[in-house]
Amino acid sequence: MNLSYVGKSVKRKDALIKVEGQSLYADDYVFDGMLYAAAVRSPKPRIKILGISDAKAKKIPGYVTLITHKDIKGAKQWPIVLDDYPFLPEKEAKFEGETIALVVAETLRAARMVAKSVEIKYKELPFQTDPLKSLEKNALKLYGSDNVFSKFIIKKGNAKAAMKKAAIAVKDEFSTNYQVHGYLETQCAIAVPEPGKLMTVHSTTQCPFYVHDAVAAVLGISYNKVKIIQSVTGGGFGGKEDVPALVASHAAICAVKTNRPVKLLYDRKEDFISMSKRHPSWSSVSYGADKNGKITSCVIKYVLDGGAYSTLSPIVLWRGAVHAAGPYKIDNVLIEAYAVATNKVPSGAYRGFGQPQIVFAQESLIDDLSEKANMDPIDFRLKNILSPGAKTSTGQKIEASCGLKEALLAVRKNSDWDKKIKAKKSSGDKLKGLGVSTVYYGVGLGAKGKFLDRAGAYVNVFRDASININVGNTEMGQGALTVLSQIAAESLNAPYENIRVQEVDTSKVSDSGPTVASRTTLMSGNAIIEASKPLRDRIFSTAKKMLLKKGAKSAVVMTAFQGVFSMGGKKVSFKEVVAECWAKRLKMGEQGWHIAPNTTFDDKDGQGDVYSVYSFNANIVEVQIDKETGVIKPVKMTCAYDVGKIVNPVLAEGQAEGGSLQGMSWALYENLVYKNGKMMNPNFTDYMMANTNDKPEYDIIFVEKFYDRGPYKAKGLGEVPLIGMAGAVGNAVKNACGARIKKVPILPEAVWLNLKNKNKGKAK
Repeated sequence: MNLSYVGKSVKRKDALIKVEGQSLYADDYVFDGMLYAAAVRSPKPRIKILGISDAKAKKIPGYVTLITHKDIKGAKQWPIVLDDYPFLPEKEAKFEGETIALVVAETLRAARMVAKSVEIKYKELPFQTDPLKSLEKNALKLYGSDNVFSKFIIKKGNAKAAMKKAAIAVKDEFSTNYQVHGYLETQCAIAVPEPGKLMTVHSTTQCPFYVHDAVAAVLGISYNKVKIIQSVTGGGFGGKEDVPALVASHAAICAVKTNRPVKLLYDRKEDFISMSKRHPSWSSVSYGADKNGKITSCVIKYVLDGGAYSTLSPIVLWRGAVHAAGPYKIDNVLIEAYAVATNKVPSGAYRGFGQPQIVFAQESLIDDLSEKANMDPIDFRLKNILSPGAKTSTGQKIEASCGLKEALLAVRKNSDWDKKIKAKKSSGDKLKGLGVSTVYYGVGLGAKGKFLDRAGAYVNVFRDASININVGNTEMGQGALTVLSQIAAESLNAPYENIRVQEVDTSKVSDSGPTVASRTTLMSGNAIIEASKPLRDRIFSTAKKMLLKKGAKSAVVMTAFQGVFSMGGKKVSFKEVVAECWAKRLKMGEQGWHIAPNTTFDDKDGQGDVYSVYSFNANIVEVQIDKETGVIKPVKMTCAYDVGKIVNPVLAEGQAEGGSLQGMSWALYENLVYKNGKMMNPNFTDYMMANTNDKPEYDIIFVEKFYDRGPYKAKGLGEVPLIGMAGAVGNAVKNACGARIKKVPILPEAVWLNLKNKNKGKAK
């Protein structure tokens, strides 16, 4: 197919306004009479609330009012999966930094001063910060009878029996720390009360519909009285999926009580201490194989630290569990997965959504197993990876759109693996190493989220041939406005520059679920195509009639390319055709709706077709280690992706580079420290993240295995690049220095200590 726009690196829609500083983020909006809110936060990991006093606050100029749980007219609990998180707690606060009350003042500065002056009378309660201790029989009870938010079992064959028969086996324990999203724009919402007891909220968010749910619930009003408008969003990565609903609800309560617009803006420290993070994890992983290197068994126990409230933990855990055995053909699998309560900040969505933690353990052990089998790590993977016709750990048969083998062969070739893996590891004061990882990723929300896996679109063609599109999935920096514009332009044969995709407004399109799980291109893209079909029929039919009227022969096939219709040497532009459609009073606005194909999951044994399609990835990371300090420097990342048809190559490459760097940053640098239930480094000075100076050389490869049900045969890319990086980095470190580091981040201290002990052993 000769495509006009799909597959091309067209100019990004929002590039200029962002570069020139024209974009309006939530904090840029000011409304007449606007007030400012600030949170009063719990000073301890767990307290019994005895009272709240604003006596001192009343003496501060600009103070307006105090908001507590008593001011909530609607639901008391935030509606998100298990509904255990109070909008404002009445009797008990469960983590340091939890919002206990809100204050409203005339200025932001006054609001923050007032918040510090509010006195909370409380009694400290015993607390728990270790998820493994939370699982113990006699543990302090924080949630239910066992502190378990959610549990899943994946059972295929008889894994324990097969493990005993294995010719070779490996087993080890791994742990990973938090990862902070690091979005540049902190959480912000503005609630604007409208006449008739209506509420409009401007929010920086990945999921305006979650915000819609929460605001309607907390105010106790119907959905048609609430409108959520997504402001330009300065980064998300999962951190603006669920928690913006809490921030917006707090702003809305304040706006109702004062009957004035209220802005709630977080500073960086409170964003750190109170907003969601990547779940810390612990895992015990075992693999067994026969004498020929065929994996026969996998046994895993996987534990996520959910924090004080469940939020999205059940869903994050499920995704991690169903992918935990890895992209391998294994007949016998047993996976037990738990999301556990502690008295720490609630964990939630983060790019990769429960997979990166277990993939770090999984890919580390696969390398160790290949070593025991005396096989090259890539050869070992090639022997065992999923391919069309093979079945996953949940018993799902992989269909034709699977390019994992091609991806693995591509990175092997481009990285010069066969030569470098045999090369000398030591060079002066540096050690060199290579590490590989493979990933498969279920695109979309899957069986446990299928009731949310839908998307809407409204396409409106104006009389001047400009086109406005409303969708339910958001732009948060990933390039959705551009990719969706390309799909729309291709569908209608409209000039790309004619298309405008707007930020989400919940009053203009039906609930389309969250912008997560690499689903925007697939879901909203298909919804746009669905909306465009009747418009396309009218436009193309009108174009053909116009060309025939110009003298084109009816036997000639009409072509449509880059906004021009051609037939037998005659041409007519998209603009001319649209003008004719309007003159004929044809309907030029249509809605589209797309639902994901059916998926299944059996809660008893975890078997089923859990995702409609998978994307695949292979990575090779080359590192250099300083012998004297243990500092690890990533030199090169060679990454190959099968994500179906690439709609925009430049944007796809940007996603791949950004995601892999983010994964490398988590693997090596990002170390959030908790001590006695208190976050010790809630800032960008002490919480280290990769920057441009840490960027390695990239070699990005795309293997296009088309997905017939995708928009122009695309799948999903966004989350895939991050998932396998920690595993590849860990394997590269071991290849360089012989040390298997089993904790993320892989800090220089751990490598240095290993090298020191190794040298001591040599000295003996």
